[in-house]
Amino acid sequence: MNIFRVLLAIICPPLSVIDKGCGSILITFLLWLCGWVPGVIAALVIVNNPKR
Repeated sequence: MNIFRVLLAIICPPLSVIDKGCGSILITFLLWLCGWVPGVIAALVIVNNPKR
């Protein structure tokens, strides 16, 4: 887990998942538009996923 990614996920969630694929960016961006907290949670889940 990279501390820079976690901080970026808290500040601007779509930027933290930019290398995870188009679907991840789209989901995170839509959740971020709905509210800051859902976007941050989605970004942290995607960033901390050990399978990717």
